[in-house]
Amino acid sequence: MELKRPQTQTQIAILSFTCFSLFILTVGLDDQVLALLPPPTTKASGGERYVQMRAGAAFKIAVFADLHFGENAWTDWGPVQDVNSVKVMNTVLDNETTTDFVVYLGDVITANNIPIANASLYWDQAISPTKSRNIPWASVFGNHDDAPFEWPMEWFSAPGIPPLICPAVNSTYSGEDACSFRGTQRIELMKHDIEHDVLSYSSNGPNELWPSISNYVLQVSSSDDPKSPVVYLYFLDSGGGSYPEVISNAQAEWFQKKSEEINPNSSVPELIFWHIPSQAYKNVAPRFGIHQPCVGLINKERVASQEAELGIMELLVKRPSVKAVFVGHNHGLDWCCPYKKLWLCYARHTGYGGYGNWPRGARIIEITQQPFSIKSWIRMEDGVVHSRVTLSP
Repeated sequence: MELKRPQTQTQIAILSFTCFSLFILTVGLDDQVLALLPPPTTKASGGERYVQMRAGAAFKIAVFADLHFGENAWTDWGPVQDVNSVKVMNTVLDNETTTDFVVYLGDVITANNIPIANASLYWDQAISPTKSRNIPWASVFGNHDDAPFEWPMEWFSAPGIPPLICPAVNSTYSGEDACSFRGTQRIELMKHDIEHDVLSYSSNGPNELWPSISNYVLQVSSSDDPKSPVVYLYFLDSGGGSYPEVISNAQAEWFQKKSEEINPNSSVPELIFWHIPSQAYKNVAPRFGIHQPCVGLINKERVASQEAELGIMELLVKRPSVKAVFVGHNHGLDWCCPYKKLWLCYARHTGYGGYGNWPRGARIIEITQQPFSIKSWIRMEDGVVHSRVTLSP
């Protein structure tokens, strides 16, 4: 989505490692403590990595969408928004105390606003509330995570380009020579996430699906048997930024092959996560208010969908095991609507970066094994809960 830029500008450091950023980066666990944690490399019988349910408890997922860290860091506005985004995530996780897993649903950072050599510095800030609580997570990319830097037009009028202070990675040196305007590629961000955080369940996916990166599946296993799947979580890269906004035919074929391999009889429910809504979302979008059977609170803009539909939705609707798709991208939408035999759901705009002034929050997904159910609701930054919906009885 296009970003709404503030009207005023001040001459401050570009990355702004002031008290705001320093506070955020020190929230995470100490590296020596993390080194003692078991790495999340456990795999199910089919080779998929798995997360295991707690005995006697539902499995709860918090979905953080459109955080947009690093946006307009050369203004007073930008760094404050990152601090506020951290507060939203902290509030959600403090209220949803039994959260087992977090999904970062794309646009974690606003790369087109980040003129530093390694945008993963901002990625680390976004992950910090989850990491500090020892909660594992997975991520998919959005259209802003590796977007090329966009030179602000106001930099070319008086008073000109503000002083740039871009700290080099693993260096105490900072200055304009450390700045970079090439952006950080998807594969670089994913490599950093995987290699530097033992709590990350993210994956760079099959090489043959390039240039899309975040394509993988995780198994949620029974508390009794790690080899017994309760739900499969699929993550797909919906493009944007460095290449077109689309889920390719190759990705659709990968999903078909993988799902038939590990869940041939569609006996295990499946949930799907990507960033940019498919064109099918336009078919179910509520008009004016939100009315049953749709469930939600805000419906303030039109669906901004992928550029093309190249087979993924046709496959999903044919699989009875697929219960819901979850997307972000549209900050002014948070509804869930039925589409044929599954649900199409938005998350809730979590970050203070990006356009729109609607109150922030996060979608919560709760999976219960016995009796089986998938339920969801929105937890707001003020603690209020709304839009409860049962996605699978």
